[in-house]
Amino acid sequence: MKFIISLAVAFIFSSNCFAGTQSWHFIPADITALHSKPADVRIPYGKDPMQFGDLRLPKKSGMHPVAIVIHGGCWVTKFADINNIAAFADALRDEGIATWSIEYRILGDKGGGWPGTFQDIAAAVDLLPRIAKKYSLDLSNVIVIGQSAGGHFALWVAGRHNLPPTSVLYKKNPLAVRGVISLGGVPDLLAFREQAKKICDSGDVIDELVGEGTITNYTKDFKEASPSELLPLGTKQILIYGEDDASVPVKFGDDYKKMALSKGDNVTVITVKYAGHHEYIVPNSVTWPVVLTNVKKLLK
Repeated sequence: MKFIISLAVAFIFSSNCFAGTQSWHFIPADITALHSKPADVRIPYGKDPMQFGDLRLPKKSGMHPVAIVIHGGCWVTKFADINNIAAFADALRDEGIATWSIEYRILGDKGGGWPGTFQDIAAAVDLLPRIAKKYSLDLSNVIVIGQSAGGHFALWVAGRHNLPPTSVLYKKNPLAVRGVISLGGVPDLLAFREQAKKICDSGDVIDELVGEGTITNYTKDFKEASPSELLPLGTKQILIYGEDDASVPVKFGDDYKKMALSKGDNVTVITVKYAGHHEYIVPNSVTWPVVLTNVKKLLK
């Protein structure tokens, strides 16, 4: 990344996009304000104004490895959008990786929630094979990476192949990914339900997302929405958490890792000191070396 982030920015009292409060960490407005170069092309994957992705391409010639990038925002409209993760996607592009950053409808948008939000994520991923030749994208070398609620969707993308044929979200042989990086992400929706009530400032957001009315018992839709219910994902999973992340503490990753390992998956959980909930997607922040190292580890 060609810019240097001022140390002064780091010394800001934070109230996360998840409505929690942490001192001396980035907040969403700081990240959205970071400099980033425009995407090379914005491509719609549907007719709704929110159904598009930003494609950034490395300058080098040849076939490009691809990172599908999914922003967070607590599954609701008021916290974040695609601009929140633009600097991060741009930084990966500068490292020689094509980035496909997805915008999607969420709670508060017409058609957001169940199943629309999940259909948007799937449709955006499914567009890649149709544009791969034109933009020299190497579909044998794709990873998916997401922050916060985007980390939930990143893991879900990797588990789509385990959806039952009866699911409204089912697709035969969806795009395979070489691995997933979840940045302060939510791998188990049910386990996160009470925490979401505290930090998302939107009532029972998990219940609203899945549209169950009640999730006291596992229902069909809920099982299709949570990565933990789609195990084993069958691909490498790297879950990165900040030691100071009070919104999505590392405990959620540790508990998921135990479940995933018991089903034969390859899962690593990494904790980064001095990081809160938003440093993950700040280039040159304390988490950047860890994130970049693992991105390159997963890609050929």
